[in-house]
Amino acid sequence: MTPAVRAQEQHGSPSTQDLADDELLEQACPLVRDLGWRFYFAPATLERGDELGLDGSQFYFLGRGGVLGDVDSRVVASAFGYFNPAHVARTWDAGRAKVAPRDAARAYLACCQDFGRENLGQVPDLEAFCVALEAVNEAADPTGLALYAGISAEPLATDLPARAMQLVTVLRELRGSAHLVALVCSGVAPVVAHFLNRPDAMAMFGWDPADSPTPTDADRERLACAERLTDQIVRPAYAVLDGPGRSALLDGLHAMCEVIAPERHVQA
Repeated sequence: MTPAVRAQEQHGSPSTQDLADDELLEQACPLVRDLGWRFYFAPATLERGDELGLDGSQFYFLGRGGVLGDVDSRVVASAFGYFNPAHVARTWDAGRAKVAPRDAARAYLACCQDFGRENLGQVPDLEAFCVALEAVNEAADPTGLALYAGISAEPLATDLPARAMQLVTVLRELRGSAHLVALVCSGVAPVVAHFLNRPDAMAMFGWDPADSPTPTDADRERLACAERLTDQIVRPAYAVLDGPGRSALLDGLHAMCEVIAPERHVQA
């Protein structure tokens, strides 16, 4: 029995069962985005990086990008999109001089799974949640989405708390990779998109103040177009869920928020 079929056998609240595809994306994707990164800089993750001789930034780049293999930094910069390529090169090259990227990626994924084990054990209906997440993941087309293709090829944890966290992280990379494709198709430079969405986070992504762009109204219109195109790319994957599967997905995401992102849950 496939995850998609099993998801159809679960039961959820009528209000979320009736959601149209676009409504499902509008509710689910921001939660996936805000939940999937929560282990990145958790104390246990930083401690594991330190054990490997990697600082937090190096473990982040090698951990996420290591699924691509021992590649040139330009490959990583293209997959990450929003970072200053020079910053990526410095951090990636310094990190891979200490640890093989594939080994770092496996260690990072283990941190993701351990984060789930530590935090999600009391989340209700994890089995139905994982079934829904896995159905979306199996339906997604990885073509042209390098970072998503890499992480989605990794073996899934067998225990539910770890599996749930891993799958949410995987689906975060799905939309993130799709969004970069959509930006290019829409004519928006990633640095412009980053500035429009997170103007206070330029330095965090390796950009100097002089690198800050001056977006135009046309840039804003193209960014809105890119958001719609991103939805178009990922919609078929989420559309495989029937009503009960949609409820299981959203109920699980909101339950995760209560545990690991309470501030996000309040905003939602």
